Amino acid sequence: MAFSTKKMWEEATCSICLTLMANPMSISCGHSYCHLCITNFLENMRQKNPWVHTFSCPQCRAPFDASSLRPNRQLGSITETLKEMDNEMLCKEHGEQLHLFCKDEGQLICWRCERTLQHKGHSTALVEDVCQDYKEKLQEAVTKLKELEGNCVPLKMFATMQIDQWKEMIQVQRQKIQSDFRNLQRFLHEEEKFYLWRLEKEEEQMLRRLRETEANLEQKSHELKSHILKLEEKCQGSAQKLLQDVKDTLSRSWAVKLETPKAFSLEIHATCNVSELYFDVRKLLRRYQVSVTLDPDTAHHELILSEDRRQVTLGCPQQNLDASFRRFTAFPSVLGCEGFTSGRQYFEVDVGEGTSWGVGVCRENVQRGVGMKQKPQSGFWTIRLSSREGYVALTSPPTSLQLSEQPLVVGVFLDYEAGIVSFYNMTTGSHIFTFPKTSFSDTLRPYFQVYQFSPLFLPSPDE
Repeated sequence: MAFSTKKMWEEATCSICLTLMANPMSISCGHSYCHLCITNFLENMRQKNPWVHTFSCPQCRAPFDASSLRPNRQLGSITETLKEMDNEMLCKEHGEQLHLFCKDEGQLICWRCERTLQHKGHSTALVEDVCQDYKEKLQEAVTKLKELEGNCVPLKMFATMQIDQWKEMIQVQRQKIQSDFRNLQRFLHEEEKFYLWRLEKEEEQMLRRLRETEANLEQKSHELKSHILKLEEKCQGSAQKLLQDVKDTLSRSWAVKLETPKAFSLEIHATCNVSELYFDVRKLLRRYQVSVTLDPDTAHHELILSEDRRQVTLGCPQQNLDASFRRFTAFPSVLGCEGFTSGRQYFEVDVGEGTSWGVGVCRENVQRGVGMKQKPQSGFWTIRLSSREGYVALTSPPTSLQLSEQPLVVGVFLDYEAGIVSFYNMTTGSHIFTFPKTSFSDTLRPYFQVYQFSPLFLPSPDE
């Protein structure tokens, strides 16, 4: 009997609202739903697609037409019966109606249960007397849960936003790591070629010396053999031939000496401890560091240079400056005195906590007045920090740089033959940016652009 009742409950439960059906309606596939549930379902489907005429059963997905809806009166009678049975629940132990509520146990009981030892001394009341009170408590609980559900929505949205933000951050970091390793691999490849070239030159020089020594010894050996042969022939001749000029012959023989050739140290000087040298970017770059000072003849009239020409500040216009076509007039800029035409060069710029600056290299003959444009096509390879754009590489168009840490010291590396200009955050020893490979033919000089409250300082290689 219990099984059949359970089965009846399952059959009479609407699969949309999951409660006993109210005014059951059947569709062509045989499944039934509450009249309100199925009509709401159809209305929602029509709102999504006004042209649809055939729908899918929410339970089995079988197609049906709205005109196939029919009242299921037999199922309706079953649901009414089940509601009555639910309203007239009986005590499982005594078979009596559950008209009482035990407040101590929080359960429905019958009048016979009240007289048992289990409920002796408990506070009991009629169901009708306590129903409203608990209904209000349940409604309060529903209100609280709905409030929590409402609070859950923005929290879920925030969690979704964090997921997207985290994925984006991971992707940016992944690209940075890949870029850093590509640049490091390219740099190491160039270093490998450089050291192998040094080793090859050292091999050639030492082999030339050793082969000269070998050739000299070979010639000396040939001379000694010739002298020995003449003496042996003299000994085998007649007494007159042996004694002829014998004193001079002996004197020349005893005068023959064998000079010990110079001993060369077979120590290889073109060595490179890769694990020690290349896992410290700062140590690697500083092998090529050069001393850079500022060229006052190129300084914009608002720039103030220190006496040692290693610091520059933006200030008031300077008076009595020599007129020079070499002086920058479009931007508050200045060049370094040093010019680079070959090899690898590296210098550092202490930018401190300045909010705006520009550093890099440029061709010596760049435009310095009206029409000056800082981009590779115009002879500039620079990066810049500005309050409006943040960190930017002045490519064409500019490339935004996402730096995880603020560089206090910027390293500028130039490989003239390879056509590479790279920038490094020497505060952390990390790579910032490398310009696309190009071909240099003119003299390149360090370039600096100065802004208010952001002085630049050029530390010497010894500091």
